[in-house]
Amino acid sequence: MKFKKSQKLYEKGLKNLVGAVNSPVRAFSSVGGNPLFIKKAKGSKIYDVDGNKYVDLVVSYGPMILGHRHKKVEKAAKKALKNGYSFGASTAAEIKLAKIVCDAFPEMDKVRFVNSGTEAVLSGIRLARAFTGKDKIIKFSGCYHGHQDALLVAAGSGLATLSLPGSKGVPEGAVKNTLIAEYNNLESVKKHFEEHDDIAGVIIEPIGGNMGVVIPQNGFLKDLKTYLESKGALLIADEVMTGFRSTFGGAQEKLGVVADITCLGKVIGGGFPVGAYGARNEIMENVAPLGGMYQAGTLSGNPIAMAGGISTLSELKRQNPYDKFDEIGAIIEVILLETAKKYNVDLVVNRFGSMMNPFFTKSKVTNFAEAQTSDTEKFGVFFWEMIKNGVFLPPSQFEAWFLNSAISAKDIKVIAEATDKAMKAVSEM
Repeated sequence: MKFKKSQKLYEKGLKNLVGAVNSPVRAFSSVGGNPLFIKKAKGSKIYDVDGNKYVDLVVSYGPMILGHRHKKVEKAAKKALKNGYSFGASTAAEIKLAKIVCDAFPEMDKVRFVNSGTEAVLSGIRLARAFTGKDKIIKFSGCYHGHQDALLVAAGSGLATLSLPGSKGVPEGAVKNTLIAEYNNLESVKKHFEEHDDIAGVIIEPIGGNMGVVIPQNGFLKDLKTYLESKGALLIADEVMTGFRSTFGGAQEKLGVVADITCLGKVIGGGFPVGAYGARNEIMENVAPLGGMYQAGTLSGNPIAMAGGISTLSELKRQNPYDKFDEIGAIIEVILLETAKKYNVDLVVNRFGSMMNPFFTKSKVTNFAEAQTSDTEKFGVFFWEMIKNGVFLPPSQFEAWFLNSAISAKDIKVIAEATDKAMKAVSEM
């Protein structure tokens, strides 16, 4: 493969874009080389500016669950565009999408749409504080909840990729009410409650997706919810990544837990910028204009995003691709593990429905510290070999891979052949 046009765009972009990118992980810092620039996508494929074709396992980091440019989503967006791009006023589509979302989550009576996952999470945390009258929030090391100051500490994903412990520009005062616990370790949560009496709640990714895919062990999430109830604190589920990915609803449902506040994004916009937070009536009625917790947004409930969300979720419900995702995910997991064994490469694969992640380590990965035992140099070699053989992956060891319902048997064959060449290259390091 040749990447000359991507190289030229990268050099040109350096002049007016920070690092020639608009999100750090796109800079390919952890895998070496320069970023690829994408021209178009359709179905399960994505194409760069040099004309290279890839089976896409990034799918815009999750939203394109139906594949790219699904005909029903595209038709709905075009129809909405003809009526106008933004009104700064309410539309019927907001009500329709709100009902679809609330119906999919037990005990979610009301929802508020915003413009991103970051905005959804910062609003959900503000709401937890408003409802409980308490200030402190517990988060887990390795979980990423957007780039808001209060939670940009001990985060995974981009921060782990760049080896940064936090972020410059975040003052100590901004994180003084943020407490850090260890994922899958309830005792680390209890310790904070023993030392503080002003904890509003705990925020968690039900499936950790920004330290690789990390799954709750031994009923951890259920035990966490029970403990929080005994303390009068709220469970905030950050399902921006997992919402509608493992079932028509949230991962919390599959894990047997009902969060007090749920934050959403990605899939519910069908590829258009969107976020949302929702809860039962007694909590949501604290939000303005019903209550004293203020939150607003000029483009919130944007009609194009609402149309994309309605059409995506309606088609998802019709397709019900979740069993298929499990089957395809299991096949790819076996491909990874058997190929690694063939070339004597240490590999662990974590998978939950349509999300998965391989770690180049011998250790079981159940938290951020264990995820960091993965050999990122090996991942870098693996990444570029997969790219050169037609498979588009997230350029970070700590980002989840995502499936979409357009993946075919032919695509799986491409993945298998690329994996063989990539593992061989890793074994020869």
